[in-house]
Amino acid sequence: MLMVLLYVFGSVALINCAYYLLFSKLSFLKISHKNAEANPPISVIICAKNEAENLRNHIPFWLNQKYPNFELILINDSSIDDTLEVIEEFAEKDNRIQIVDVKSNEAFWGNKKYALTLGIKRAKNNHLLFSDADCYPASEKWIELMASNFSTEKELVLGYGAYKKDSGLLNKLIRFETLMTAVQYFSYAKARNPYMGVGRNLAYTSELYYKNNGFMSHIRVLSGDDDLFVNQAATAKNTSICIEPEAFTYSIPKKSRHKWKVQKNRHYSTASLYKPKHRLLLGVYYIFNLLFWVLVPIVLFTSYWEYGLAVLSLRLLMQYVIISNAAKKLKESDLTPWIPFFEVLLVLLQLSIFISNRGDKNPKWK
Repeated sequence: MLMVLLYVFGSVALINCAYYLLFSKLSFLKISHKNAEANPPISVIICAKNEAENLRNHIPFWLNQKYPNFELILINDSSIDDTLEVIEEFAEKDNRIQIVDVKSNEAFWGNKKYALTLGIKRAKNNHLLFSDADCYPASEKWIELMASNFSTEKELVLGYGAYKKDSGLLNKLIRFETLMTAVQYFSYAKARNPYMGVGRNLAYTSELYYKNNGFMSHIRVLSGDDDLFVNQAATAKNTSICIEPEAFTYSIPKKSRHKWKVQKNRHYSTASLYKPKHRLLLGVYYIFNLLFWVLVPIVLFTSYWEYGLAVLSLRLLMQYVIISNAAKKLKESDLTPWIPFFEVLLVLLQLSIFISNRGDKNPKWK
């Protein structure tokens, strides 16, 4: 019986390592600085719901982009604060700003996708770049670098939406979860199997949007305007990634565990709607991570603890090398000493969210 346990532990660790080999697609990727032959006109689209303060702070960042031809579409999604007034104030001073004022619609109340649909219809350019009102670009080259990944074949660009570094354990945990999510979706995209992206930093063409009937296949699902659309529209040939640090976006993470868990609850609720092959791959990754950490203390307290320690050490070494390299690329190197600790916390968090999501199928985006 003990030998069976050891074989199971070794097999689980082996499957873990197989995923880390997949993640090496990002970890050892060389950043190529692309020079686009032409700068396509870009429509930057920002959807804001009760974001007056963030808009005051972030609109100047978007307007100060060093890009020759872009418009800024600001969507007021039925806000009850001064969001519309702030947008109008900036629009009076800069004609690149286009305003979309979304009134409450009983059929689509609280649905960000409805507001985004109106914004996309308003866009005059084929190439669309999305972010959120609480995000700001890392540099004045954000549009340029994201746009440089478009080509005749590449219609969808996945960017990195980071969180601002701050003190405290929660800040590190939030950034670690964001890092691991990005490691996965970037690596899958490089393996020609893209499955998601984040709306904090995402670009695609309006042609791709209309070819896939927009958000219609999941319009009644209140979240997923980013990952569900990418899961539906992305292919091995039409997807590119942008990991240049100057093309990152940053936002301030939640300050309380409860608010962050509510946010992650909403994000994870869409995973059950991914394509079957993606659900399978992501499910196996999570289950075998959970099994690994459940088995570690059991194996280490047997008479074959040396075997267990060797497997644990090899698995952690492989994880450290690959994730630390990816963290360096994504400017999150301060997280690398915490990798095993945060992985355990993340497994427990995901288990908690999976259980709670079974009773809440329709969380609102705001």
